[in-house]
Amino acid sequence: MNFIRYESAEAFGADTLEILSEHEMQNNLLISFILGGGDKKDWFFAAVKDGAGSVLLSAAWTGLPFNIVLYETNNKPNDAALTLMAAELKGLALPFPGVLAEQGLARRFAQIYAERQNVTLSMNIMRLDKVIPVEKSPGFARPLTESDLFFVPYWERIFCEDCHVEVFDIPTNTEQLRQRLADSKQHHLIWEDGFPVSQAAHTRSTQNGAVVNWVYTPPHYRGKGYASSVVAELSCRILEEYKFCGLFADAANPISCGIYRKLGYYDLCVYDSVTFEGEKT
Repeated sequence: MNFIRYESAEAFGADTLEILSEHEMQNNLLISFILGGGDKKDWFFAAVKDGAGSVLLSAAWTGLPFNIVLYETNNKPNDAALTLMAAELKGLALPFPGVLAEQGLARRFAQIYAERQNVTLSMNIMRLDKVIPVEKSPGFARPLTESDLFFVPYWERIFCEDCHVEVFDIPTNTEQLRQRLADSKQHHLIWEDGFPVSQAAHTRSTQNGAVVNWVYTPPHYRGKGYASSVVAELSCRILEEYKFCGLFADAANPISCGIYRKLGYYDLCVYDSVTFEGEKT
């Protein structure tokens, strides 16, 4: 059994992309690291292979404040590969704060790697192949515009706080939104009912699918079906270009999960975000 560290996303993808694509929606993050653009020179990519050269475990980390992302080939547990990966990562002393992976894998790795762990978020990975029609709320969907940048960064900051994920500062998020505006391959929709009341965005893609993200409705506009309407509209637009779309939904939020299931989204697996606490074991 061998630990391999890759010098580039391309080299990592040459060994892992076909394997990751067998569970394409589950592995959308790792696949987007390979296929997406941007400066990846400081990113970390690694794998554990068996004696025949087959990949057993894949890993990627894009730097702070993000967790390392792991995948066991075909979701088949392999404690020997996991132990080797953990030992090599400790030797490298990479400062990742935690792990993001399928629930069982994330918790097994955390127990091997760290003395204390804290599950900060559990997410249902959901997929949609066909939208179930729903009665739309009053209003309509429109694309994000430059003028929306006066309020959308604040919506997205609260979204991060509500979902217990990494919080970006407002200037950083505003710049990311400008990049989203300039990318014709991405969709960001605002639902407007006299004024903006909800939003949803497509932020990354794989070979055959795209991910819905940043679904947010301010509290005083909730309960009126705006989120269902904007997610349904965005999902329909995505399915005009891709075979499927998917999303990460807070497993502890039955309201949002219920909204997505009514639209035709179905559960694939649960991902855990586990933060390490104290000294590494």
